[in-house]
Amino acid sequence: MVKKISVLALAGMLALPAMSLAGGSGPDVVDMEKKIEALSKQLEELRAAMTAQSEMNKELAATVEGLDESYEDLDERAEDWDLAARFKFYGDFRARGDYYSADTVFGRTLDNDTVFTNRFRLNMRVKATDNVEFKGRLAMYKTWGNQSAFTDDSHAMWPVFDGNVTRTPIGSSALYVDRAFVNWNSIGGAPIWFSIGRRPTTDGPPAQIRMGADQRLATPMAFMDWPFDGLSLGYGWNWGVDSLGTGKLRFCYGRGFEAGLQDDSHNVKDMDFAGLSWDIMKKGDRFAYIQSFMAFNAFNYPNFQDPIINQAFGDMSGMGPRTSGGDILHTAGVYQDKIAGLNYFVSGGWSRTSPDDNGFFNDPFSGRPNTSDEDGYSFYAGVRYDLDQAGWKFGAEFNYGSEYWLAMAPGHDEIYQSKLAARGQVYEIYTIWDLPTGDTISKYAKTFMRLGYQHYEYDYFGSGDWNIMPYDLGDQGDLGKLQMMGQDPVESADQIYLTFEAYF
Repeated sequence: MVKKISVLALAGMLALPAMSLAGGSGPDVVDMEKKIEALSKQLEELRAAMTAQSEMNKELAATVEGLDESYEDLDERAEDWDLAARFKFYGDFRARGDYYSADTVFGRTLDNDTVFTNRFRLNMRVKATDNVEFKGRLAMYKTWGNQSAFTDDSHAMWPVFDGNVTRTPIGSSALYVDRAFVNWNSIGGAPIWFSIGRRPTTDGPPAQIRMGADQRLATPMAFMDWPFDGLSLGYGWNWGVDSLGTGKLRFCYGRGFEAGLQDDSHNVKDMDFAGLSWDIMKKGDRFAYIQSFMAFNAFNYPNFQDPIINQAFGDMSGMGPRTSGGDILHTAGVYQDKIAGLNYFVSGGWSRTSPDDNGFFNDPFSGRPNTSDEDGYSFYAGVRYDLDQAGWKFGAEFNYGSEYWLAMAPGHDEIYQSKLAARGQVYEIYTIWDLPTGDTISKYAKTFMRLGYQHYEYDYFGSGDWNIMPYDLGDQGDLGKLQMMGQDPVESADQIYLTFEAYF
């Protein structure tokens, strides 16, 4: 069409001189030739432009067709990416070095001048639906240069079992399931949730303050440091008063020991936990919490991973085959807050044993089991001051446990003995240095070193154990009984630790 118009326009312009001649004007042949030559050149340029436009149209059509195919492929890949994006992985690594020295009541000195450990934990989180999600954590915790559990001449450490696996440096570099549970949230559109699986029950408040985590790491208070399998049903609310923030109440149930298939000749039963966990209030750094639970049919000792150790432990302790001794009631609470750069907390615990005919806190020299209810108490307090601009934190803690105090803490994070289970007092000072490692790439990123010193003073024998009588380490008669039983317990201990920790 453009070509036809151009030709007609050229013919018309060629006809104009003829019409001028017919009108009597004088011809200018040279001028007319120049005009014809210019018009011819423009026509050639127009034809070339038309050809180029045609090629461009073909290329554009091919591009559009390719884009359609790309869009289809991108659509498929977007769906795959959406599925993959539901999975979140994050974790932490800790290298730790410890020096430990202990003095026993009959004059021995136990030393481990250097023990180094690596701990690696990988967290995962994935949503199945808007209200159903899975959370899990794998953990490896081993001693440098060792592929078996290190020895403990104090005989205060239990071998590895379900309540301390992933929490004790066992030597093996294997990954174990530390946590694995499913949450069903917003049931019926209400602030109600149900959770089941391997529970988040270690390093509870206020442990995060001295561990440098600055966020709650588990549901129960730190006196309950026991990995177990179970379930919880919870309800959350807003108090409607700004200073009180939010509250949560949970019913929790779990199994601490599975007895297995047995005949009537065996006297060991399943050990279960059941109780209430109440976030009284949570507003910013202010947090008040209380928990109360019962441990039913508490065993005399658990089922260790190695059957040979089971036999040896039973014979060594004088407790013989595994059996159940009764129930243990446990109640604890904590209040924590932060004023400017000062973090602080106060906490207390109460334990009561309700033994059956097998008894708790038994004295072998009495000739009969102790079937009396016994009450124990603990007090725990600490502070930490943060110098945020300098990246330094300085903290101090103190805890005390009475004669019959029980902390359910086989999964503690100390190298040898749980400080919160001590029947006596423990002092600790520490500092945390946030390392200047550059801009963070992950929201989980945190790299720091932690240096601390702990001093243990034991008043009574058997911290953390509900089987043997808590003999008074300052009483000569009780010391004589311990000596006749071949026991030489730790009376005091000092520990220095240094960690390098990276969260990613």
